[in-house]
Amino acid sequence: MKAQITRFGSGIRAIKAGLSAILLAVLPACANYAGIHSDQQTARPQQFETTQSLPSENGHWPAADWADQFGDAQLKTLLEETLKGSPTIAQARARIAGAQAYAETAKASTLPRVDADYSLMRQQLSGTADVPPPYAGSWQTQNSGLLSASYDLDLWGKNREALKAAVSQLQASAADEEVVKLTLTTTVARTYNQLARLYVLRDIAQQEVERREQIDRIAAGRIAAGLDTQVERKTAQANLATARSARAALDSSILTTRYQLAALMGEGPDRGLAIARPALGVGDEVRLPDNLPADLVSRRPDIVAARWRVDAMTHEVKEAKAEFYPDINLSAAIGLDSFGFGRFLTAASRTVNAGPAIHLPIFDAGALRAQLKGRYADFDDAVATYNQTLITALSSVATQLAQIRSSDVQLDDAQAAQQAARQADDLAITQYKGGLTNQLTVLNADMNTLQADQAVANLLMNRRDQQIALASALGGGYVDTSSESIRSVDFPAPAHPVVAAR
Repeated sequence: MKAQITRFGSGIRAIKAGLSAILLAVLPACANYAGIHSDQQTARPQQFETTQSLPSENGHWPAADWADQFGDAQLKTLLEETLKGSPTIAQARARIAGAQAYAETAKASTLPRVDADYSLMRQQLSGTADVPPPYAGSWQTQNSGLLSASYDLDLWGKNREALKAAVSQLQASAADEEVVKLTLTTTVARTYNQLARLYVLRDIAQQEVERREQIDRIAAGRIAAGLDTQVERKTAQANLATARSARAALDSSILTTRYQLAALMGEGPDRGLAIARPALGVGDEVRLPDNLPADLVSRRPDIVAARWRVDAMTHEVKEAKAEFYPDINLSAAIGLDSFGFGRFLTAASRTVNAGPAIHLPIFDAGALRAQLKGRYADFDDAVATYNQTLITALSSVATQLAQIRSSDVQLDDAQAAQQAARQADDLAITQYKGGLTNQLTVLNADMNTLQADQAVANLLMNRRDQQIALASALGGGYVDTSSESIRSVDFPAPAHPVVAAR
C-alpha cells in the first residue's frame, strides 16, 4: 500500500511538471480577443450643471416614513398594507430568490466537488471478443464503487468572475425590489391625494348645487312679483340639474378611486369601500438637501440597481475573456471494481486514478470573439442605462421643485381671485333678491366663484402631489447598504468600475 501511495505522489509531481510545459507551449496558439474593447464610462453627477436648478437649501433627505409629514394616520395604514400584500412586491421578491439561487450556483463552481457512485451490473461476457478464459462466455456480476473528486483550477478567474457577476445581479434585484416598493407607496400616496382632491371638489360641487337652488328659489319669487319670466326659471332649473350631474360624476370618481387604492394594496374592491375621507395636512417645508447630485446616486434605488448591473456586466466581460484561455480540471478517484461479490471487498479490487483534463480553444470560427463582442455590447447598454437613469433622476428632482415653487406663486394669486369672486357672488345674489340686477349677472358671478374655488383646490392638491413626487424623486428614504451586506455574507466586494478593462 505504501508503495502504491509513493507511486501516486510521483505521478502527481509528473502531472504538475507536464502541465507547466503544456501551458507554455500552447498559450500562444489560443484564440485571442485583440481589438475588442469598450471605452464607455459611467457618468458622474458632478459633471452635470445643477447648481441653479438644484440649489443647496440645508434641507433633509426624506426618511422612510416621509408620508407621516401629512399627518394622516389612514395613509400610513394603507402604505403598510400595500407593502405587506401587494403581488407586485411578491414578484420582486421572487426575482431576488432566483438571483440568490443563481449566485449560490456560481459560488459552487469555485469549490471542489466530491461524488460517490456505486453500480451493480449482471452481464454475459462475449466468448469471441477480448475477454480471456475462464470469463469468456460466462455470466458475471460486476461491482463498482467509486469516490471521486474534481476541482477546476480556474487559473484565469472565469468562475470567480461569474460569481461576482451573479452577486452583482443579486444586488441589482434587491435594489429593484426597493424601486417597486417606492413606486407602489408613491402611487398609493398620490392616488390617496387624488381621493382627497375629489372630496374637496365634491364639497365645491355641493356648494354650487346649494347656490343654484337658491337662485331657483329667488327666480320663483321674482316671477310671483312680476320681475322675471319662466325663461329665467327654466334657466335656473337647467343650471341646477347641471350642478347635480357634476356632483354625481364626482361621487362616481370617488368610488372608482377607492377601488384603485384597493387594487394597489393587493386587496379586493370591498377594501376600498372601507377607506374613509382623507385628512391630509400641508406637509413639511420643502427644502433640498446639500450636496444633492453626488449623494443622489446612493439615495435612489433605480440608480443603485443600474450601477450594480454595470458592475455585473464588467465581470461578465472578464468571464468572457477568460474563455480564451485553457481550462484545467483536476480529478481523482479511488474505489473498488471487480467481477463477482466475493472479490469486491479485497485489496486486489482497488482502483485509483488521478490526472488533469485540459480544454484549449484554438479555432472556433470566431464564436468566442462574437461572444465577447456581445458582452461588451451588453456592457455599453448597461452604462448607457445608468447614465440615462442618473440624468432622469436629476431632471425629476429639478422638475418637482420647480413645480412646487410655481404652485406657491400661483396659489397666492388664485386665493386673491377666489376672495374677490366670492364677494362679487354674494353682492350679485343680494342685488338679485332686491331686483337691482338680472339673473345673467348672478350666473356669471356664480360661475366665476365656482372656477375660483376649483382653481384653489386643485393648486393645493397639486402642490401636495408634487411634494409626494419630490420625496419619491429623492429616494423616499432609501439608503444604499449593498456593499456592507455583501461583505457580511463573505461574497466578493463590488468593483464599481467606470470602464471595462481592455
